[in-house]
Amino acid sequence: MSDVTTTDLYEVTMALSYLREDMRAPATFSLFVRDLPPGRGFLVAAGLEPALDFLARYRVEREDIQTFAAALHRSPKDLEPLLGLTFDGEVRAVPEGHVVLAGEPLLEVTAPLPQAQLVETYLLNQLCHQTAVASKAVRCVLAAAGRPVVDFSLRRTHGPWAGLQAARLGALVGFAGTSNVAAAGALGIPASGTMAHSYIEAFPDEEEAFHAFARTHPGPVTFLVDTYDTDAGVRTAARVLNEIGRGPGCAIRLDSGDLGELARRARATLDAAGLPDVRITASGGLDEYAVADLVRSGAPIDVYAVGTKIGVAADAPYLDAAYKLVEYDGRPVMKLSSAKVTAPGRKQVFRNLTHPDVIGLWDEEPPDAARPLLRTVMRGGRRTGAPDRWEYAQARCAHDIAALPAPARSIENPMPLRAVRSRALEDLTKRVREEIETRFRARPPGVAANAGPSITRGLGHR
Repeated sequence: MSDVTTTDLYEVTMALSYLREDMRAPATFSLFVRDLPPGRGFLVAAGLEPALDFLARYRVEREDIQTFAAALHRSPKDLEPLLGLTFDGEVRAVPEGHVVLAGEPLLEVTAPLPQAQLVETYLLNQLCHQTAVASKAVRCVLAAAGRPVVDFSLRRTHGPWAGLQAARLGALVGFAGTSNVAAAGALGIPASGTMAHSYIEAFPDEEEAFHAFARTHPGPVTFLVDTYDTDAGVRTAARVLNEIGRGPGCAIRLDSGDLGELARRARATLDAAGLPDVRITASGGLDEYAVADLVRSGAPIDVYAVGTKIGVAADAPYLDAAYKLVEYDGRPVMKLSSAKVTAPGRKQVFRNLTHPDVIGLWDEEPPDAARPLLRTVMRGGRRTGAPDRWEYAQARCAHDIAALPAPARSIENPMPLRAVRSRALEDLTKRVREEIETRFRARPPGVAANAGPSITRGLGHR
């Protein structure tokens, strides 16, 4: 399936109409999140890199035309105005890893109107899903309070590609590793894994299973100890580790039950056996709330393995995001629908760590000591620099998270940060709104909206 045809049908119908109407002037679309999901004090921008890959290779081929025509029950000849269309526009975006807030553009596209329209669905898909997962994952890092967190989400994500994304996003926000072998190999993320209960069950008893595993893996090993009786499993693991002369770097894993209490008893057993360096890993349906509770209780857990609830961002699996036209042919435009009003014009976000973010116009001078957040990452359909790496995004994420006020970082009932608008943006919004309202008041009763120039095309500077 072509990435070009990975789109909503109405993108195709609109783009075709724009081409037939010769509406090819530059259009700017802004992609932003209207409101933060409940339980979030901030978001972490993610998904830009695959979005740029998509735009850089975008080209409507004849096979795509045939797919579009079949969906519309039209002759392929009718869709030929789209043939050969590529993306040769500009993209300004927030680099991955940065903290973003409601209303702030994650990305703005400026390109000929048909191009900018056709790429909407794919861009929303990539940035929304990945920002949601990254924003969930980073909360696990915060909850773990410096303890390593590992991604175990692949078997629960919505498809293998989503699992690869989850592993990358975990690394981007500070996870120590992933169980996903493909992601580890492709992205250079440390691989991490132990054994399953089925491995233990396949042997006559735990002790034989642990010895067999150690024979195959001569380095540090992690033994899963809760297949039968957890306390007995810890004692067996300690005995085997002493018998084979291994300690530092090895671990046991707890996967069920009262993890806090079991970890305390396991720590006491390991210490009494002379194995103070053997770590305790916890897994089993964990999310940031469970991790925070365990850390707060003082549970002696050294590593947290998180999966199901993180890979699908279980408590906030989607973002109320939009991709809205804000300028066409040099004229700022906006939407006035109830509860979905948009702000006109191309934008910039100005960040000063000691003040609220300011959403302004793209050509404004930054407020004192503030820096612009959106960067030009594509021009003429080509990247302006080398592809970003998750390691760089990880550094940006760590920097931004450290600068957040504690109430926004809180796991329970965080206080969402809010951006403010610049005076210039407020003035433009007021003027464009007044022009729209004046145009509607001036229309004679009974005259259809399409009887004259469209609102979108007729706004702004003359």
